[in-house]
Amino acid sequence: MENKWAARLAGGAAGLANGCFGGGGGMVFLPILSRWGGLSQRKLYATCVGVIFAVCLVSAAVYLLRGSVPLSQAAPYLAGGLVGGFIGGKLYGRVSTTFLKWLFAAFLFYAGVKYLL
Repeated sequence: MENKWAARLAGGAAGLANGCFGGGGGMVFLPILSRWGGLSQRKLYATCVGVIFAVCLVSAAVYLLRGSVPLSQAAPYLAGGLVGGFIGGKLYGRVSTTFLKWLFAAFLFYAGVKYLL
């Protein structure tokens, strides 16, 4: 993304979504980055993960410091997330980008339907 202000706005939108909803910054950031980022599909996903990692750390710190979530309740999910992230990172490059696109779209659809019900 050559326009630094557009990049900052995209990051700000991802951070805002992540902070307000407790997650989901990637759902905002990935479409923006894919449209204006000028990256290959593989670099697109890796960049999105890198940005969202930092955004999630900030959001998690704010939630924890405000006492909004007990660490004891979050720990089991964190353990599973770390294992899943490790496995996903190992699979990176072995899964077709077409499959990843469909999987991401299916996840968004499922999440949207569950949210509305």
